[in-house]
Amino acid sequence: MGLATPTALWWLALAVPIVAFYILKVRMRRVPVSTVMFWRQVFDEKRPRSLWQRLRHLLSLLMQLLVLSLLVLALCDPFFRWQKQQARRVVLVVDNSASMRATDISPNRLARAKKEAERFIHGLRQTDQMAVVAAGVQPRVVCGLTAHHRTLREALESIPETDGPTCVPEAVALARRLLADHPNGEIVVLSDGCFPEAAKLARDDDIHWHRIGRRTSNVGITRFQARRSLLDPIGYEILAEVTNCSDEPVEVRLELELDGEVVDVVPIRLEPDRTWSQVFEKTSAEGGRLRAALDRPDALPADNEAWAILPRRQRQKVLLVTDGNLFLQKVFEANVLVDLAVVQELPEDVPNDAIVVFHRKTPRRLPQQRVLVIDPMQSTDAWQLSEALHNPVVAWQDKNSPLMAHVRLDNVLMPEARRLKMNEEGGRVKVLAKSATGDPLYCAVERPSGDLLVLTVNLDRGDLPLRTAFPILVSNALAWFAGTKGELRESLPSGSVTRVELPEPGRSGRTGPLVLVAPDGSVSPLASAAESSGIEETSELLIGPLARCGIWQIAQRSSAASDNESDRSELTPLVQIACNLASRIESDLRVPDDGEKPETALAAGWGGRPIWFYLIASVWLLTGLEWYLYQRRWIS
Repeated sequence: MGLATPTALWWLALAVPIVAFYILKVRMRRVPVSTVMFWRQVFDEKRPRSLWQRLRHLLSLLMQLLVLSLLVLALCDPFFRWQKQQARRVVLVVDNSASMRATDISPNRLARAKKEAERFIHGLRQTDQMAVVAAGVQPRVVCGLTAHHRTLREALESIPETDGPTCVPEAVALARRLLADHPNGEIVVLSDGCFPEAAKLARDDDIHWHRIGRRTSNVGITRFQARRSLLDPIGYEILAEVTNCSDEPVEVRLELELDGEVVDVVPIRLEPDRTWSQVFEKTSAEGGRLRAALDRPDALPADNEAWAILPRRQRQKVLLVTDGNLFLQKVFEANVLVDLAVVQELPEDVPNDAIVVFHRKTPRRLPQQRVLVIDPMQSTDAWQLSEALHNPVVAWQDKNSPLMAHVRLDNVLMPEARRLKMNEEGGRVKVLAKSATGDPLYCAVERPSGDLLVLTVNLDRGDLPLRTAFPILVSNALAWFAGTKGELRESLPSGSVTRVELPEPGRSGRTGPLVLVAPDGSVSPLASAAESSGIEETSELLIGPLARCGIWQIAQRSSAASDNESDRSELTPLVQIACNLASRIESDLRVPDDGEKPETALAAGWGGRPIWFYLIASVWLLTGLEWYLYQRRWIS
């Protein structure tokens, strides 16, 4: 046996005053009384003691010295050598992924896992150490190696519920690094095992599994995305996918809503382990929040809803400068998002946000804004005009460019076009279509003052205005001028880390710090907000992981707002991000029953208490025994 604190033995010196109190002589006082009949009995019980008298009440003294010895020995914290040699290092891996929120076990699987983990904490021996690792979204060490039970319990309670993916394999790798090849190292995994690597990990000798949950059926939305149509100016498409993660067929209804208004309801019948998907085509210029919901309640509500952000279509001002072309005018008028103005001469005052379209009539110097030129008739500061091209044939076109999406020009009759030599100094030139002789027929120029498109084809001669490619070509041009970044707001899977581009400076009209608003309404400051009181131009933010499903928002707090972090009255939303479960692995709640090992025996019970605990218990027992003997007049 060894002593952790041998210097505490100095407390044995307290035995000297204890013995002294027992052998001190009691000095009597002379006091006149009326009778000595009653005091004689007291005198017989309390006879004077002198230093040389034989020690009286030896049993009481021995008990006091024994109590002191036990207390001092407890302060020394004794231990056995075998306890040090057999000390264990245990790591609890607690799965807090989305599937652990399933309510097939009341209140849910994560709460049950925490309750089981407390039993393992209670079973630690004196020399054991334990760490706690959370295995949801991103594996992290919640509590390092310690033997303090209260610290471990508090760390366990701090593990939050998430809608993120399972990271048990990564958490196990982290746990092995914490063990550092300890000879008595153990890893206890508390998880439902609903992930592909569960069977392989269960066969490892250093891992003890504790399965949480039952084999539960579930139906969930495993994909939900929305994007603007490339053909219809106000149209959009929805991709929805529903998966039946159960052993029996189910019937559900999928409801689609846009800002609370129902846009479609679809009945679905799914066989076991089957997936249903469909693309919906709808129209809306305003955009908003799209929501998909299943009408079948089950053990996992997180995948019964899905969200997507549909960007709003902005109206575009188009100024058409032409002597008259019916086809060109009608193709702009057919677009419901275009405010068209037709003029014969370019006015002096042109709105900065307008798109100027020149048909044949081009000035020597192009305006410093977005410009589309069709069939130019003279040289400008952007190109040099040469002789005409007769019967050009499109031999190559850039199929990867969004300007040429769904457009095919190789079968278009073009009796005449213009040969141009683009000025490279005016901006970065990108050729979109070439003739067989290598002459550019359709070019895009990215200029700092405004993008430029040049189509050299003569519309009055040829069948291009009669082809479906022509309105698509114009629609692509308008979308390119408007910027196609806002046409697709991808819905992210839960647990994602994403980079978000902030709006242009001053658009929000406020100069306060940036905050991140979670779907549950909680507000947290962003890193860049602490460094700057405003938004820097072309700045981006890296946010995540997004651990909950729903709509996340990047908002700007007013500079005059209160210091209350939870106050949302002074927040201006800037960017919305949709986050969905979108994981068949997490939606599948059927707990596997193969590969499970017998439960690890960590419980030490009373035998796992330190020696000082039993010493203190003995002190209390002796104190009670002494009180009983005193009451029985066996000692005094």
